[in-house]
Amino acid sequence: MFPTTIAGSLPRPDWLAEPEKLKGGWKLSGDELKAGQRRACEEWIRHQEAAGIDTLTDGEVYRTHFVHSFLEGIEGIDQNRKTLMGIRDNRYDLEVPTVTGKLTRPAPVFLEDFKYTRTLTDRKLKITLPGPMTICDTIADDFYGTRADMAMAFAEILNEEARELEAAGADVVQFDEPAFNVFMDDVNEWGIATLNRALAGLECTKAVHICYGYGIEENNRWKETLGEEWRQYEQIFPGLNRSDVDQVSLECASSHVPLSVMSHLADKQLMVGAVAVTPDHVESPEEVAATIREAMQYVDRERILPCTNCGMTPIPYHVALAKVQALTAGAELAAQQL
Repeated sequence: MFPTTIAGSLPRPDWLAEPEKLKGGWKLSGDELKAGQRRACEEWIRHQEAAGIDTLTDGEVYRTHFVHSFLEGIEGIDQNRKTLMGIRDNRYDLEVPTVTGKLTRPAPVFLEDFKYTRTLTDRKLKITLPGPMTICDTIADDFYGTRADMAMAFAEILNEEARELEAAGADVVQFDEPAFNVFMDDVNEWGIATLNRALAGLECTKAVHICYGYGIEENNRWKETLGEEWRQYEQIFPGLNRSDVDQVSLECASSHVPLSVMSHLADKQLMVGAVAVTPDHVESPEEVAATIREAMQYVDRERILPCTNCGMTPIPYHVALAKVQALTAGAELAAQQL
């Protein structure tokens, strides 16, 4: 009744990478690293299958970061030229690589790893890619002149990557756009247009994930400034309802998002974030079911896909696994209560 999925990353095991860090370094190298990544991917595939997740992911265990791991395969970026930049409207500062020339993709970035993951399961499989706007809020520009122009250049490259992943068996291609919740005017002016360009020609299910960020200190502090109700979605959902995406992922569990904002997405499937990505609490099936029931006040039950709020890379492995299990248990409970 309620097909479940995962929004983004899952923790890499502590034998593979530094645990509970957003960009934790690898502990292996060379052929051992590739073998370790594949082992970690298969473990999460089996965990998701055992939990009853319907649309699986590779947990992004091949990556150190949801944006920068993709950018490492793109030419036109000087990885050694670091620019100090405010991320997500100056929520925090980072030294980031700089775009210094025309962006090109000399070869597929994630295709080889995805092809291996596809051999591991017969269930539906999702691949996640960074969205054009979020890339442009995570890397410095010294070539294109405007974020809108650079985002469109990235959208064209992302579309090439997405088409190849679809041909390799991706059932869902999801673009991650947390920046949509920060630059709402830009979303409506050019962000949705670049997202549509990235989606062009895809025949698989097309998704966008929009959250309030990983459960890290900088994001948690920012959330404390947003007031009693978080209504950022309200400003962008009408435009997204007219977009080419099929599914929209939003953060619901343990947040101040009024779920009434989902009424602006009458023509989309909703990936309802029913488990939070903070490490201090594992939701009970009853809590997950309660979030689903509340969503049903605004969305036809056939359009609800219980999901995680965001990626879970920074939290302990065992906590993330328990949350995945709670997600499916709660979805089953909600279905029983209909």
